[in-house]
Amino acid sequence: MSNEIASLERQAERAAAAGQREAAFKAWERILDIDPGHIATLTNLGRFSLRGGDLVYAKRAFQRVVDLDGSDAQQWVNLALACKGLKDEAGEEAAIKGALTVDPMDLLALLMRGTLLEQQGKKQKAAVAFGAAVAVSPPADRLHPDLLPAVQYASQFKREYDAEFGKFLDAYLAPHLDAHQGENLKRFRDSVDIMVGRKRRFDSQSMMHHYPGLAPIAFFERNDFPWLDAFEAATDTIRDEFLDVLADEKGFVPYITYPDDVPLNQWAQLNNSPDWSAYHLIKQGVRIDAHAEKCPATMSLLATAPQPNQPGRTPAAMFSLLKPKTSIPPHTGVSNVRLVTHLPLIVPSGCGFRVGNETREWVPGKAWVFDDTIEHEAWNRSDQLRVVLIFDIWHPHLSQAERNMITAFAGAVTAFTGEAGGYDA
Repeated sequence: MSNEIASLERQAERAAAAGQREAAFKAWERILDIDPGHIATLTNLGRFSLRGGDLVYAKRAFQRVVDLDGSDAQQWVNLALACKGLKDEAGEEAAIKGALTVDPMDLLALLMRGTLLEQQGKKQKAAVAFGAAVAVSPPADRLHPDLLPAVQYASQFKREYDAEFGKFLDAYLAPHLDAHQGENLKRFRDSVDIMVGRKRRFDSQSMMHHYPGLAPIAFFERNDFPWLDAFEAATDTIRDEFLDVLADEKGFVPYITYPDDVPLNQWAQLNNSPDWSAYHLIKQGVRIDAHAEKCPATMSLLATAPQPNQPGRTPAAMFSLLKPKTSIPPHTGVSNVRLVTHLPLIVPSGCGFRVGNETREWVPGKAWVFDDTIEHEAWNRSDQLRVVLIFDIWHPHLSQAERNMITAFAGAVTAFTGEAGGYDA
């Protein structure tokens, strides 16, 4: 019997390809006489009828498929397409629900849901469906050309809806914000901007050791670090020490130094490049004596900072040099148990730094502290060198007991792996 069905399937396929409707249907119907529940044949009958404009027959065939099986989202999408052609909204809605019950991330079903909801005037629900479709869609260069216009429309619809929603919220909330003038409501404002798509959500993406429960704050309040006053006051002295070692032209190494057998990803342009270099004072917890001795004032100040103690990993301190026309690509750090401090020393115009949604310009002598496990990037679009003193500190929200345990943890990692830097900070 299976041989006969296979032969009939080949006959039907040849007839359908030649446009011989009657011959194709005769072969398919013969298969259904033998096996009334033959899913592939019912699907072929439905698709052939859909293309030929016989929507009633197509719907009947596709309905039979989902009644018999229904385990494939495409089966439900086929039924939804037939119902859509017949202007059967209830049937289309039920079929789309069936598809998304099988696969909640089916792109075509999400696009069809968004379109149907838009036609029904349900703008908010349409925006949700279109937003979900855009989220699951592959990049345009990997998307089937037939789906590209629909995905582009979905993206545009979601953007326009979010813009309208954001404009309404701004007007509605304005008097409430005015009532709290002088209060720090940045987090609230950011939450609204993220909701309506004006900003992205950035979370801590620690590459190695993630410590839960620490809020992902891009830039910390400067007032939380009063000990930085001494660093800022000594900016000229620190800069002079840097200029002396720069004149010596020794000890500067590329910031990124991956071996040849490691995937470079975003670091391909900067690996082993002098365009982004460092003069290390403390590296992976080890004081570089030859360098530190040339920078006594800087080292004396670093000793007053709450430097993290992770033997073989932290603390770290260096002069970071970014040459003209050089950009550091978006990236994240290895652990959120420590933060990174910048004290700008030499900053020409055209330099910038972004952490999450916030972009700042360095100002010589004005320090800041940020969480480098949140995506960040930097650039120097000028024709001059940019120099920043960089060093790490403990995350201030860790208790002393937690810091002690993190120090012990670093020792445990080294004891197990047999080498320092099992995770690099």
